[in-house]
Amino acid sequence: MKRFLTICLLLACCTAFSQNSADLYLQTSEVHDIMVRYNADKGSILRFYGSSDGWRSETGFNTPERRERLMKLIGSYLSELEQMRFETMNVNGKVDYILFKNQLEDQRYQLKKEEKTYSEIAGLLPFSDRILQMYTPRRRGISVKGEEVAREMNSMSGEIKALIKKLENSPALEKDQALTASGSAKTLQALLQNYFNFYNGYDPLFSWWVPKSYNVLDSVLGIYTTALSKKITTNGVQKDDGSGIIGNPIGREELIRQLKLEFIPYTPEELVDIANKEFAWCDAELLKAAKEMGFGTNWKAAQEKVKNSYVPVGKQPEAMLELYNQSVDFLKKHDLVTIPPIAEETWRMTMMSPRQQLVSPFFLGGETLMISYPTDEMAHDDKLMSMRGNNPHFSRATVHHELIAGHHLQGFMNNRYKTYRDFGTPFWHEGNALYWEFILWDLNFPRGPEDRVGMLFWRMHRCARIIFSLNYHLNKWTPRQCIDFLVDRVGHERANAEGEVRRSFTGGYGPLYQIAYMIGGLQFYALKKELVDTKKMSYKQYHDAILRENSMPLEMLRAILMNQDLKKDFKTNWRFYNK
Repeated sequence: MKRFLTICLLLACCTAFSQNSADLYLQTSEVHDIMVRYNADKGSILRFYGSSDGWRSETGFNTPERRERLMKLIGSYLSELEQMRFETMNVNGKVDYILFKNQLEDQRYQLKKEEKTYSEIAGLLPFSDRILQMYTPRRRGISVKGEEVAREMNSMSGEIKALIKKLENSPALEKDQALTASGSAKTLQALLQNYFNFYNGYDPLFSWWVPKSYNVLDSVLGIYTTALSKKITTNGVQKDDGSGIIGNPIGREELIRQLKLEFIPYTPEELVDIANKEFAWCDAELLKAAKEMGFGTNWKAAQEKVKNSYVPVGKQPEAMLELYNQSVDFLKKHDLVTIPPIAEETWRMTMMSPRQQLVSPFFLGGETLMISYPTDEMAHDDKLMSMRGNNPHFSRATVHHELIAGHHLQGFMNNRYKTYRDFGTPFWHEGNALYWEFILWDLNFPRGPEDRVGMLFWRMHRCARIIFSLNYHLNKWTPRQCIDFLVDRVGHERANAEGEVRRSFTGGYGPLYQIAYMIGGLQFYALKKELVDTKKMSYKQYHDAILRENSMPLEMLRAILMNQDLKKDFKTNWRFYNK
């Protein structure tokens, strides 16, 4: 009997240990510790070797000193990572290992690229080392001799004045060179400002000797910075095609490199082909809806009727709240995902300014729903285009995209599960939000043909984003061609199309951001077929699991959910599109 009780106790302990181990992997992995330490160490270096007392330099440009230190840090962590026992890790640890190594190698690549460009323009900044040597003692508050500082600053002012004259007759620079030169000069200017503010007013001799010399140096360095930024060759630089939108096409080679970083094993041309196939499906569905509405094959007339269904002035927030309530009720009715009560409680609204609407003509979301709708100061035509483009049928596809179960719920869960994972990717964030549009379509969330026209507008738009953004970065299309494509092929109001293209190429988004909506959505949908359609998981289990793993490339999420046996030298190979 005693032996039997002992065995039972051991079995209970083993079961408890197994359960605790499973719970542990909700929040951590074998690579958690090294990732957290790296991010903290990197932050310390960015701050210490920065040009201000904040997180980063005012310009975001590294000095040679900081770049070298970051390279050394990355090398040490890659070495430490290599010593870890990959084969014994849980699939969570293996995924973190692969993604963290991928992240470190990309950061090293970017620093080497930056270093190469800097070496090409270093001759334009011969005073750089002098400023860095002057600044270094300031980090530890070492006292300085005001008279010597003033003399050094006067000397550098003379040197920079000569450089300004010399620059007028020197050859133009490539765009990257000009931006690196001007950005580096601005960083040096920020270092000097920080240096001056530290001693001035506290050190009597510094305050007596230095201010006049500093003001002159700061002024001429500012002039030189501006001159460098304008010294750009017109060869190979995109010219204004009349749209006023001038971006920076990155070319096919860089597109492929970035696709590999996102674990997308397709070429740009293959992705355009996928978009065209999805577009064909949208075309067929749109014609069905137009016919039901009595417009035959004239889908643009059907879309025109839908656009004119906009709500009266002042009623848009109420209309969006009603759509939100309908979508959340639908999610709960079909038991599709866990919705924490605080997530429902804490989202809020704000209205976009007319200036914001030039870049974001449709509402945005997250914890705050940012509503794009006319204000009294906008021109009459702009008011109508904004109202028509944000009608309730169009918005039916995107309220849940922005709030629940889209961006708001994503952010809510990302802040609560595996927060150490900083592999943020639009293929997860935007792809998952778009995936919900797929699922709600499949489950008959649209109430009639007008709703289907509205939801198809956005689905076509996401197809169009792949086509126009990749053709732009492949140097095949101009911004004007992209705008015309959105107007003619999708049915955008022209001002809204201009805003979308401006946002895509000058809004600070990465080159792959616009393709990430549809491609990421298709990845989530393909994984749904593998797990939900085969009854391995329910919809709710699948959707909850996605949110609890935090943001990452989708092929790695697939590896976790399918408990794949991964190798250290893993390369992307998931061909997720089968139509």
